[in-house]
Amino acid sequence: MSAPAFVVIAEFQVKPGKMPAFLEAARDDARHSTADEPGCRQFDVICPEGSEDTVVFYEVYDSRAAFDAHLETPHLERFRQAFPPLIVEERPVRFSRRDYP
Repeated sequence: MSAPAFVVIAEFQVKPGKMPAFLEAARDDARHSTADEPGCRQFDVICPEGSEDTVVFYEVYDSRAAFDAHLETPHLERFRQAFPPLIVEERPVRFSRRDYP
């Protein structure tokens, strides 16, 4: 069993017609998070069935400190610059601890 992890769940409501651009920006952030950040274990970009305007990020980090390091990365800054005109709403971010696996 692996050590507990710090989990971040972010959710966005995307404007009509803006999903391709939003997903492109999201994938860039996710790809660089897992490739460039040693403390990022997982970064999933999820499109829930039945909610065509919703995107959820499920991010898993070694610790809160690893997530805090993520907040300072160039790829997150690119995402922060790209997404505001693409969304209706950014829902409150949820933080959790993953105990398994």
